[in-house]
Amino acid sequence: MQSIVSPVAETSLPSCPKGIGDVILQPDSNRLISGVRCAPFALWPDDRGYFLEVQRMGRGLAADFPAESTQISAALNYPGIIKAFHIHKHQTDCWTPAAGLLQVVLIDLRPDSRSFGWRNTLYVGNLRPWQILIPPGVAHGYKVIGSTPSIRVYLTNGF
Repeated sequence: MQSIVSPVAETSLPSCPKGIGDVILQPDSNRLISGVRCAPFALWPDDRGYFLEVQRMGRGLAADFPAESTQISAALNYPGIIKAFHIHKHQTDCWTPAAGLLQVVLIDLRPDSRSFGWRNTLYVGNLRPWQILIPPGVAHGYKVIGSTPSIRVYLTNGF
């Protein structure tokens, strides 16, 4: 398994044509930004609602996150809310959309990356239950799509 711990990510602004970039429809797409990883997660619905397992330490996309500095947080956002863009130079995020639907946009700002300047758009949430690992140097943001609030649970490998 590759390590997700990264030295300081150097960033630069690429020249980008208009548009939303590549819409990622498969978690193993060859157009996914280098270092970004996606993995489906299971939902167990029943007549009471549904259960999902967000993460187990030492497993899944955040397997290499150190227990002593991993932070787990959650954000509830109302329909139409946009939270964008921000970037981390040291920190890796692992997002799990637990409710609602998000339009997630990623832009590779790392000049030494093979995917420098690439833009990815992912539609994730109840209709596409994927987790997303976002490495340092990849700008990220999202918009809540639809008429219901979203809940995004996320882990960071340092705080």
